[in-house]
Formats: sequence, C-alpha cells, structure tokens
Amino acid sequence: MKAANTIRETLSTYMHKHNLSFTQFSLISHVNAGTLSRILQGTKPISFRQLELITSAMELSEDFLFESYVEECFAFTPSMRRIRPFIFRCAKLHRIDLIERMVHRLLNDLSYTSVLFEVAEALFASDHRQAAGIIYTQVSEAERFQHSERLAICRYRLFELSLGNDLDANLRSAILFEPYVSRLDEADQLDALKALLHVMGTAHKWKKVDELAVDMLRIATIQYERPSTERKPKKPFYFYILYGWLYRSTVCEEFQDYEGALSYVSKYEQGELWIREDDEEARRCIHQFAEWAAANKYLYRVLSGEAAALEEYADFVASRPDEIFYALGYMVKAANRFDFDIDRILERFSAYIPSIEIEGKYGPYDNSVVKEKIPQFYSDLGVYRFKRGHGNAINFILEGLRLSVDINSVRNVVNCLTLLEMDREWTNEDAKKKFKQLSRKVNQLL
Repeated sequence: MKAANTIRETLSTYMHKHNLSFTQFSLISHVNAGTLSRILQGTKPISFRQLELITSAMELSEDFLFESYVEECFAFTPSMRRIRPFIFRCAKLHRIDLIERMVHRLLNDLSYTSVLFEVAEALFASDHRQAAGIIYTQVSEAERFQHSERLAICRYRLFELSLGNDLDANLRSAILFEPYVSRLDEADQLDALKALLHVMGTAHKWKKVDELAVDMLRIATIQYERPSTERKPKKPFYFYILYGWLYRSTVCEEFQDYEGALSYVSKYEQGELWIREDDEEARRCIHQFAEWAAANKYLYRVLSGEAAALEEYADFVASRPDEIFYALGYMVKAANRFDFDIDRILERFSAYIPSIEIEGKYGPYDNSVVKEKIPQFYSDLGVYRFKRGHGNAINFILEGLRLSVDINSVRNVVNCLTLLEMDREWTNEDAKKKFKQLSRKVNQLL
C-alpha cells in the first residue's frame, strides 16, 4: 500500500507546500473538491483521468506518477475502466515496462485473459505494436494449455510482429506459428498462409510453400463459393485463389518444371472467366494477375534456354517499371546458366540495378522478398561479369555477401562464399580488405 500512497503523499505535500485548500486545488486541477478529499483519505480510488489532471496541476511530467499508479490500480478492486486508458497512455509514452508489470499482475486472475486480449487487439489495430506484443505474449502463456482461437490469434499476432529483415529469425517464427494456423477463423487463415508463403519462399522451403499454397486454394475456394465466416480477410477471397495458383507455379519454376509452371499460369491469367465481382478492386486484381501471367510466360521461355525470348521479355517489362528489377534478376540467372549475352539489356535497365522500393499495381511486394532478391542479384551479376571478363565482378559478389549478412540469409552467404572460393585470383587488395571486414560478421552468422 506504501507505493500506492505515493500519489496521495505527493498531492498532500504539494497542497501543503503551496498552502492550497481542496477548493483552491480543485480550481487548478478541475477535480471536484469532495473527490479530492476522499482521494486523500484513501476511501476513493483514483481514476486515470483524475491522475492526469492532478499530475498536470502539479506541473509534473506526464508519467511521473505512473509507477505508483500501477499499485493504485491494485489497492482497490482492479477495474479495466481505470486500467485500459492507463495501458494505452503507457503505450503512447513507450512505458512498456509498466504495461508488462500491470498485465503480469492482472493475469494472476485468469478471468482477465479475455479483456486483456481485447486490449491487445485494440493496441495492435492502433499500431502500438510493442505494447500489443507484450500482452499477446502473456495472454498466450496464460492460455498455453487451451485449444482456443484466442491462443491462435495471439500466436498469429506475435508471428506478424516478429517479422523483420532477419530471414533466419523469420523462418524460426514461422515454424513456431504454423501449428496454430488451423485454429484460426478461415479469414485469418488465408492472411496467415499468405505471410507464411512469403517467409518459406525467402527461405527456399519450396515443398512447404506448395503445401501452404494448396491449403490456401482449398480454404479460399470453399469460402468464395459458400462463405462460412462473417469475417473478411484483408483481400477478397478470389485474390487468394489466384495467389495460390501463382505460388504453385513459382514452386514448379524453382524445380525447373516449366511445363508444370505454365499449367498453373493458365489458371490465374483468366480470372475474368469466373470472378463474379465487377467492381474496381476486382478489375484491378484480374488485371494484375493477367500481367504476371504474361510476364511469366516470357520468363519460363527464358529460363528454358530460349535466347530469342530475352529481348521480348525485356520489351514487355520496359513499360512496367515495378517488374524490371525482378526480370533483370531472372535474366542474369539465365545468362549464367545458358551463357547468354545480356550486356545490352543490363545497359538498357541500368537505372533499376537495384531498386529497393518495388511496388506492384495490386500493392507492394513483400519487403522480405525484395530484400532477399537483392543480394541474390548482386552475386549472380558478379558471376556474369566475371564470365564476360568485365571489371569489378568481385565487388558485386562482396556486396551480395554484405547484404546477405545484413538480412541473416545463411543460404545467400554460403552461396557468396562458394563463389569467392572458386577463384582466388579474382581478389585484389581492396577486395581482400572488404572481405576481411565482412569475415567477422560472417563468422558470427555461421
């Protein structure tokens, strides 16, 4: 009770020091004089709004009495009417320590699990991500033995909050979250599967990607035909059907099964034949997937070794700046595999080497996908330049290595190291110096 009394002691000391009566302090603080009297007597709990008014009247920093207020909330029967606005203000002021302390105390009584989950959802929706993460973590721990949708949503939110530039960490988070997907509402399942597809794709777990795409197709198709949920995913159900086909074609591409990839292209290129909606969003979505289908038809010809398709592919993406960087990456890869000369194409699109801000017409590409493609591109371009006898080839591979280390992409790091080991004569003194600087980080990663 001592800590809780600190608020009352601070207020009493202030009033005594400034020789203020309850009525006089009431005029300053806009808190009723009778209420102030009962607060100081300890017979009335302090609402958060009253705490704000009292703190402001005493000209103290906004969070000066916050630590004491945590205790105040438990000196009387805890009330979410007082606690909820306090948590939100703590989130705004980044007092995560106090949120953690408050939630930990509340969850000694598991009846608060539901309401705290609702608070976490509200924080998440208002972009107070760190504060929401603290509550999701503690709620999921409290519910760890329950086979509940609430637990699944907590794990889903924590998965979303964990995603960043570290690809290895993203993969670990995805592996931990995946068992909870089936417990989510169908609408959330689709968005969760989409996020998992991105993570597993950047980790090159293509068999898992195909499994996830099949699940997405199954759920989205059922929900599009006979919805069983009132909740809606972030995009229309038909989008996830098209997206599932797109990812299945990508899996075939990665296994160099271009005939199989084309069979899936035919499924997502003609959405207008079966999508019932005819609004602007539907038309935009149908157009975007048709564009990707057209681009991928050229791509699979290029990856199959058809040299004549290179210029056709280049001409196609020239009017689609959002696709150029990706196309260049594939063309460089094909050039290395089939000994194509793409110097003219690289010169034509030199302004797009590389582009980090890449956005498709149906929304931005997933950031982790972009970040994983750039170091791949640099290392492939280094190989191409070396084969062609161009200068600075080693510097492109070293840049690929640096970027791979930055995003903790073990696969790309190993690839770059393998390329560097292939021919030590590539190296010059400047390259050796750069490699030495990177070596410490590489050793920490591996």
